[in-house]
Amino acid sequence: MTRPSVLVFAGSDPGGGAGIQADIQAIAALGAHPLSVITALTVQDNDRVFAVHPVPASLVQQQAQALVDKIDIAAVKIGIVANRANAEAIAAIVQRLREKQPDLPVVFDPVLASGHGDALGVDDALQAIAPLIEVATLITPNLPEAAALCGGDRRAGTQAEMLMQRGCMHVLIKGGHGAADGNVINQWFTKDNSRSWSWPRLSGAFHGSGCTLASAIAALLACGKTMEQAIDRAQQYCQQALESSYAIAAGQRIPNRSNIAIRENA
Repeated sequence: MTRPSVLVFAGSDPGGGAGIQADIQAIAALGAHPLSVITALTVQDNDRVFAVHPVPASLVQQQAQALVDKIDIAAVKIGIVANRANAEAIAAIVQRLREKQPDLPVVFDPVLASGHGDALGVDDALQAIAPLIEVATLITPNLPEAAALCGGDRRAGTQAEMLMQRGCMHVLIKGGHGAADGNVINQWFTKDNSRSWSWPRLSGAFHGSGCTLASAIAALLACGKTMEQAIDRAQQYCQQALESSYAIAAGQRIPNRSNIAIRENA
């Protein structure tokens, strides 16, 4: 038995709710194998981020090179990078992989800050992640991130167009930060198509939901799903993970990423 491998670049969350720990759980649950390259060590609990310590870009590159020299990469998932140097190193790795795999899917979750607004890097966040937008197949910003990436514009269609002009092929704008009394509306855009999904808004707050969704999409792409199938089924998985979330302390709950089945007829 073999599994397709997803190369993941993300920070380490010692609380196990977000970051590379969340990525590993979600990717494994959906039938792929996670290859975990650490970009930053963070000091955080299930609510707040107290410090971020970037891994040197040379070490990020060495971690990835040891993997790609031997293992076939079926997809890439990128989370926090912590500084511009790491983003440039990751973009260069993706570009080298695409010399042999032009269609290699790259899912980029452009995390600009924690849910409480705590910084997740040491450089200007918008400048730091710019090289990754150019190599992303899919970018998955939430509403505040999409607005920040697009100069404050809050029109989803315009945001998607602006981001695609910068290089990415698909944009999924997540609606979790929308009106508290409505459903969560997630909107997917490509050059020629768009689709939206509506999900019941759950009470409470969750740690690592964005990591979970992006990693689930990457895993499903690695397993051969189309982009639309991967986005659809990853949302099902994420919604179920949030519905069955659990507490480890007061504050944000942890998505339950294990033992979740998703429909095969999306």
